Amino acid sequence: MNISFDFRGQTALVTGGGSGIGHATARAFAAAGANVAVADIDRDNGEKTVEQIRAQGGTAEFFAADVADEVQVKAMVEDVLSRFGSLDFAHNNAGIEGENVPVAQWSSANWRKLIDVDLSSVFYCMKAEIPIMLAQGKGAIVNTASAAGLIGGYNLSVYLAAKHGVMGLTKGAAMDYANKGIRINALCPGPIDTPFIAELPKPYRDRLIFGTPMDRLGQPEEMAAAVLWLCSDASSYVTGHALAVDGGTVLGGMGTRFDDLVALPA
Repeated sequence: MNISFDFRGQTALVTGGGSGIGHATARAFAAAGANVAVADIDRDNGEKTVEQIRAQGGTAEFFAADVADEVQVKAMVEDVLSRFGSLDFAHNNAGIEGENVPVAQWSSANWRKLIDVDLSSVFYCMKAEIPIMLAQGKGAIVNTASAAGLIGGYNLSVYLAAKHGVMGLTKGAAMDYANKGIRINALCPGPIDTPFIAELPKPYRDRLIFGTPMDRLGQPEEMAAAVLWLCSDASSYVTGHALAVDGGTVLGGMGTRFDDLVALPA
């Protein structure tokens, strides 16, 4: 993918930077010259991302944090500022998928866990990041939501509630800080070729692809390119936007796909 950005001398924080979309985004920021703070609850994977960035000549540090813990998030963001001296971009990306069952089968404990990791974490991160950006007079934040959150989906009620919440937080915060030099947008990925998807049984992966008009899974690097665009001057007039990078899933997906079926009787 030949897309060029220049973030030299600037600092990017990526949560969930140890794998999947976060891993790709951290490496893309580094390739564009940014100092990269890789945050993850998984130290092994987070440090591997840092090692790969350094091996390519980039600058990166690992920061351990459970994004569902407000105290840890605040300390982590303060550490990033102390280490690099600025916080110009943040990709609040860490999250979990949760159970694939109807809403009535969810336990209250699992509800709270998913909401904490996928939604509360975005609030905690922005609460810590925005004051730094206000002091700098500028900044850009990208929160990972989901294409599924734009259209709904079977057995995804709690996940969708969290991702709709992320979009609400994004739009509200974008309004709060639009005239203060801070742009805040949401990335809405479709089915992406991540370790989570790779571990699904083949029939599940095939169904995901079937529901995507472009007939393939997205690549983490394609998500990273969108994040960097949303952080760059190329999107300087974009804020409060939910950017679907989804191969056309939100166009209707599985509900509009009949071309693989035999013709219906007249």
